[in-house]
Amino acid sequence: MADQQKKKPLVLKQKVMLQVVYALIPLAAASIYFFGWRSLVILAVVNCAGFLTEFIMVRRAGQQVSSAVFVTNFIYALSLPPTVPLWIAVVGIVFGVLFGKMVFGGFGRNIFNPALAGRAFVYISFGLPLTGRWAEPVQGIAGGFAAWQADVVTKATPLVKLASGESVSRISLFLGNVSGSLGETSALLILVLGIILMIQKAASFRIVLGGAAGFLVMQIIFFFIGAGKIFDPLSSVLAGSFLFGLMFCITDPISASQTTNQGRWIYGSIFGVLCSLIRVFSSWPAAVTFAVLFANTFAPLLDHLMKQAKKKRKTA
Repeated sequence: MADQQKKKPLVLKQKVMLQVVYALIPLAAASIYFFGWRSLVILAVVNCAGFLTEFIMVRRAGQQVSSAVFVTNFIYALSLPPTVPLWIAVVGIVFGVLFGKMVFGGFGRNIFNPALAGRAFVYISFGLPLTGRWAEPVQGIAGGFAAWQADVVTKATPLVKLASGESVSRISLFLGNVSGSLGETSALLILVLGIILMIQKAASFRIVLGGAAGFLVMQIIFFFIGAGKIFDPLSSVLAGSFLFGLMFCITDPISASQTTNQGRWIYGSIFGVLCSLIRVFSSWPAAVTFAVLFANTFAPLLDHLMKQAKKKRKTA
């Protein structure tokens, strides 16, 4: 035939998803600066494994790989510690794409954030590599750009130190030169990139503000009554992965509440409250992974309730 149908591109371009990927690239560069070039290897391996997993699942149906898989890959990789063995990183992303997304029918049908489904799996299955070995940032002007990986290994993240009564510099927490996961240490960079995504409407500001309000209100209450493993609210916001989860994970347009603006406020606040409760009263100091997944479970019910309430207002 003279005018044969053009083959579909291998990857389906999705503008919002690509905007998120572009926003995550500076965090990937920062992970190299803080922890060395091994960070780039982790990112590359995770992206290859995640892409191949989705490609294998969609090829028989003649479908395209979604751009969203790269968002999943980046978020998952940036949530890992710099010392994570590569095989564990691969196991987690394969689980996340396969069981967090593809078993539900692929893009647009998943209930849970697939990146955090994968992280929860390896967190529970391989506790020591995920929680017991952390790298201190590479020192010097060139930082990790002049090193393969950070040599100094510590067992304590800033959250653990703060919970045990040790002091941690807020400036270090804000800039990011502290131990932690690859892309979660720099509060400054996360805030700037998150604001850009909200301006581009790739992330809902209602979910972000609702989540921040829910978390801060709970942390302030716990701080003043002296409950659980608590420290000052500002440090609690800057330390750990709360800001990363707030800007890039809970705002995922597929697994988040999507029906109404009121629903987005409530959904975000559920995440913030759960994150605070888990962090203060459980043995999981980071809390964000499980707070996002728990909030995801409420999203379909919340959307249903908001739709019903909207119908009642119209018929009233």
